[in-house]
Amino acid sequence: QLRKRAPFAYIHASKMMLARLSRTIAQRARPLTARTFAAPAPKMFDYDTIVKSLSVADAIETVEDAFCKLAEGKVDVPMPMHITIDETDSAGPGDCHVKGGYVSGAATWTVKVASVSFYKSGGPPGGGVFVVMNAVTGQPCGIFQENRFMTDLRTGAAGGIALKHFGKGDTIGFIGCGAIGRVMARAAKAVQPDFKGVCYAPDGSHETFAAEMSAELGVPFTAMSSAEEMCGASDVIYTQTPGSTTCVEKSWLKPHATIICSGSDQPTKQEIPTDILKASKYVSDLTKQTSKVGELRSAIADGSMTEADVYAEIGEVCNGSKPGREGDEL
Repeated sequence: QLRKRAPFAYIHASKMMLARLSRTIAQRARPLTARTFAAPAPKMFDYDTIVKSLSVADAIETVEDAFCKLAEGKVDVPMPMHITIDETDSAGPGDCHVKGGYVSGAATWTVKVASVSFYKSGGPPGGGVFVVMNAVTGQPCGIFQENRFMTDLRTGAAGGIALKHFGKGDTIGFIGCGAIGRVMARAAKAVQPDFKGVCYAPDGSHETFAAEMSAELGVPFTAMSSAEEMCGASDVIYTQTPGSTTCVEKSWLKPHATIICSGSDQPTKQEIPTDILKASKYVSDLTKQTSKVGELRSAIADGSMTEADVYAEIGEVCNGSKPGREGDEL
């Protein structure tokens, strides 16, 4: 039979239960200690060490092998994450990309954070780090303060591979003469040592680019007065502009021209008009990305192309699944 208790009795009982519970927890609890790991600290590589140790020629073979494995379905590459740093009194403008991937069977995987277009700072326009992770333990094993140097090497290596499989002719043009233009020129030298270079930059830097690249690479470079003049002289054209406006026109091109474009790395950017894309043998590095953040995006948006119009991903050409250049096609 239940008996009624006064309210203070319930309060007293609750206090006793809480006190007992507190004593039990205190008796069973272990002292707080810092969590320790057996894994060693990651190795740190500074910018100067990286620059002294690597060149775009070092990257070409490795990147081509990665393209082959990508085409075979052996690479996990998620869509890039983009962060826009809008311009305010205290920050920006700028863009951040977070990218990564893993090649099946490799001992490591890598995640990269790169920032670009921070021109207002007065210093370098961006920076970046690579974090290399151990694929067995899941622990970081290397951190590379590359400040976009390795990013640019990878981009340049891809440009060299495209030249290898699709280029025709000995005159190579460069629209945009910044850091990416320079690494593309070095990649072209590694693949096709005896080319003739022509260049144009909307910001007027082509005169300096021509002089410095000619001296560095030992091949002749000519600064042109306009993008149209440069395109008319070029068999192969590298475009590496900010991508805010298109930089070539179809009527400027030789019929067999090869265009290797690297400037459209955001959904708002476009270097190549869609009529050129539609008329070309279009090859992507990764169609699922270029359809969202690359040149293909603009052609899909205006109805000029679909993903089915993509001739190949470059890895399919690298591994021999599909031929590269076959004649005088654009």
